[in-house]
Amino acid sequence: MAPNNRELADFLRRSRAQCDPERAGLPPDGRVRRVPGLRREEVARLSGVSADYYARLEQGRSINPSPAVVEAVGHALGLDEAGLAHLKDLVGITATGRPSRPPSVQRLRPGLHRLLDSLDTAVPALALGRQSAVLGANRMARALFADFDAMPAAERNYTRWLFLDQDARDLFVDWEVQARAAVENLRLDAVRESDRQATGALVTELRERSEDFDRWWRQHRVHQRTHGSKRLLHPLVGELTVEYETLALPGDSETTLFLYTTEPGSASAQALSLLASWTLKRPPTTPKRSHD
Repeated sequence: MAPNNRELADFLRRSRAQCDPERAGLPPDGRVRRVPGLRREEVARLSGVSADYYARLEQGRSINPSPAVVEAVGHALGLDEAGLAHLKDLVGITATGRPSRPPSVQRLRPGLHRLLDSLDTAVPALALGRQSAVLGANRMARALFADFDAMPAAERNYTRWLFLDQDARDLFVDWEVQARAAVENLRLDAVRESDRQATGALVTELRERSEDFDRWWRQHRVHQRTHGSKRLLHPLVGELTVEYETLALPGDSETTLFLYTTEPGSASAQALSLLASWTLKRPPTTPKRSHD
């Protein structure tokens, strides 16, 4: 079975097991359910395909479902937008229908660097690329999280930092929530043709070095981070909660800006203001270029 077919089979089985038959609109049939979730034939019926066809799809057989069938299966399984996008990637349906291009080296445009810097003392901001690579971080973001610019280029990765740096575990009060979300977001990159080799290398390293990452990776859940909050215990300013919003860049869909704010007048806002004052007293970091 090809790697993507194995991934497809695994994702469909796990998604089916997480479905609630009642929420899926299925009436009780009197049969005892020995395993959680929907039965194969129930997913097939909800999707409008034969039970044999869905069984072959879930077994990872070499079949090519149409976009309409994939949409129907995703709806039957209750997948959200990220889950449906992942399912389409697994079966080879791209958003544009055009063949994927070889991956290029990701770098921020000078204008985006200036945008990050313009937010310097007001809003922590990160620019993340494929595989959650940190493409840029303003001074406030480096003070709030980690000095990514001081790291070797190959190690400037948000997910890698979360799992392999003890300082990250100490920083986040809700580390498990943040780390699981990072794993589930990385899953979306794992099957995309644009940079599968680089994603695979990162995943292999993290599975070997982190039991937590390996366990959550095997659960095969996907999640697209668009907004949320993070609870921190910062070594300089103590406890604070920051809320984040993500901004997609037109013309550069593989780069995402993360902007972090606090509730006005809150203790968290005071802590962030104190951190901003501290950053003004420190010289900016010169990124290490030896591994670029």
